[in-house]
Amino acid sequence: MPYKKLKYFLILLICVSAQAAFAQYPQPNQSNYPGQQQRSNFSDTTRRTTQTLTTDQELDTLRKKEENKRDSVIFTSKFIRVTSERLLRDSTQTFPLDTGLKNFENYSPLYQPGDPKINLGNTGRSEKDMLFVPDRKIGFDVGLHALDAYLLNPEDINYYNARVPYTVLSLVSGGKAEQIFKAIHTQNIKPNWNFGFNLNFVGSRGDYSNAGLLAQNVSDINAALFTWYESKDKRYNLLGNLIYNNLKSPETGSLASQYDDIFTTPPSLAFSKANTPVKLPNTWENWKDNGFYLKQSYYIGHIDTVKKAGDISKILPTQRVAYTFYYNVRKYNFLQNDADTAHVFPDYYYSYNRSRDSLVETHLQNDFSYSFYLRSKSQKNVKNEAKLDLGLTQDIYSYAQYVSDSTINKVGAKVTQVATVQNKTTFQDLTVKGRLTYKLSDKAAFEGNVNQIVQGRDFGDFIYDAKLMIAGGNYAGKIILDAYTQSSTPSLIYTDWISNHYIFHNSFANQKTNSFSFNYINDALQLDLKVEYFLLSDYLYFTATDNSNDAHPTQSTSPINLLKVTLSKNLAWRRWHFDNILVYQKTDNPDVMRTPEAYTYSSLYYSKLLFNVLNTNIGTDVRYNTPYVAPSYAVGIEQFYNGPSITYSSYPVANVFIKATLYRTNIFVAYEYANQGLFSKGFYTVNRYPMQDAQLKFGVAWTFFN
Repeated sequence: MPYKKLKYFLILLICVSAQAAFAQYPQPNQSNYPGQQQRSNFSDTTRRTTQTLTTDQELDTLRKKEENKRDSVIFTSKFIRVTSERLLRDSTQTFPLDTGLKNFENYSPLYQPGDPKINLGNTGRSEKDMLFVPDRKIGFDVGLHALDAYLLNPEDINYYNARVPYTVLSLVSGGKAEQIFKAIHTQNIKPNWNFGFNLNFVGSRGDYSNAGLLAQNVSDINAALFTWYESKDKRYNLLGNLIYNNLKSPETGSLASQYDDIFTTPPSLAFSKANTPVKLPNTWENWKDNGFYLKQSYYIGHIDTVKKAGDISKILPTQRVAYTFYYNVRKYNFLQNDADTAHVFPDYYYSYNRSRDSLVETHLQNDFSYSFYLRSKSQKNVKNEAKLDLGLTQDIYSYAQYVSDSTINKVGAKVTQVATVQNKTTFQDLTVKGRLTYKLSDKAAFEGNVNQIVQGRDFGDFIYDAKLMIAGGNYAGKIILDAYTQSSTPSLIYTDWISNHYIFHNSFANQKTNSFSFNYINDALQLDLKVEYFLLSDYLYFTATDNSNDAHPTQSTSPINLLKVTLSKNLAWRRWHFDNILVYQKTDNPDVMRTPEAYTYSSLYYSKLLFNVLNTNIGTDVRYNTPYVAPSYAVGIEQFYNGPSITYSSYPVANVFIKATLYRTNIFVAYEYANQGLFSKGFYTVNRYPMQDAQLKFGVAWTFFN
């Protein structure tokens, strides 16, 4: 198909498919989970030239190439730069866009190669980390995190320096089962002032329904406006964003079938998924989140720069002051509209067969910081640099918990439902922060961090961290040693929770975590080995006794030891590529820590340039985890808990795909769970919540300039 016709066909396809409901999903190679360390995602995939041109000559040349319909990847690299709030904390750093195909087919936040999730069956529904991931957060926390993977947060926003308008439209379609759409547009209104927006939708549908009711439909919306301003003298920076989230996820209570495993013992030969009822066809979780984030920083004194390949890649201050203002309102709503004939809920405290539970959390944060740098005068590399960061953070919280209660109207003695406040309070925390870093050279550095809550509701919470980095040559790799100790207040849902089906009033000790890790990274060998040891004391989790569904919080009376080893190794031979991730976990308390002992991900694909314009990868991704005791799920409080001891069989899950780049368009076609029926008819990750069947998926990401 000629290029022009293909262009219009893809635009039409995006517009038609975007009418379904959608949700946020991460960009390739980008983590979207709070508290998780990220590597730079902005690797340069372009070809550099040695010819020196003025800016106007470069722009004219690139426009001529565009008019002649040549590949404009160089245009993308040269005139669009991208960064994030994390990369602007210490200095001004920008990177070229990543236009590659790596991980493009892994669009879902549930199935990132190194961070798999257990979930309730389809995208947009409650999820939890399959592998152990520590929560390195202190201070107040509501304790509801089942939809975190689909939230858009301030730390997820990328910022751009776009010398030409830049737009990306992305679509993933799985027919009626799944529709995901993402739009990014940004442009500079001045050479040093950029504006843009993000818009994301998800709509997904489960395989099971009841009398025509679409019981597993998901409808999510994320939207954000963002801006980055940098003064002409490079001293003042302003980052701002305005975020809106509306996540609607069904709470079905699993299937109404009397069988624990429908894939091995179906109810009958006439078993039909489309006609199999769920326990709660009209019950929902709805999260609404609105936030405003503004960060300002100013560089005092002398400013150093580090140049690379003719581009300024870093602006290094000698002193820096910063102020961050953040205001957020989050509403958690649980709406039960069904008669509980299957006994999904253990108790009813206010209203039978109808629930309107909600919690409104308001968070206002003021953060002040001062940084002082001492470094050598060398501009080629940062050597003998000492840096001290001091900060003070004020967090003001207020929350109110509402429960719908049955009351009798005096006129006509009519029973009505009235939402009443059951739990309400306002408080603040003051946190002192400090960080000391010393870089002997690019090959040796030390960093120490202190975060301590010194006043407020969560007084005494702390996390202390120390890190040492030692690097050799290009082929020797580098070693990162990290150790931290943490003490954090239990979440609200563990200690003081009131709802129609669950009421908790507990007094628990702070959770303590001590950890040490060894990380060896060798980019030349494409090798990444990380060994982590965790000692968890007073660990909090949800459980139920005697195979009941009465989930409740409890605290481990004995310390838990956990060893986690992660090995990533990529191999390449001619046009063949073999990417691998292997994770091994071992704990001395598997009854509490219900996770698989081993997890693997492998991607084997063949890469070839077709017709001199179509960069193509054809291959398969295979995921596998060893069997483990599946956790159960408590509807109404969004908690995965240790319920009945049921272990499901575990088999490899394979996806086959073809993905390609055509000019500024990335495309993939994938058949997910292609081996269904080879080993088993289906599989579970959570007790009695079957995963989706094999699906054909199509994805496209189209980039526009000017």
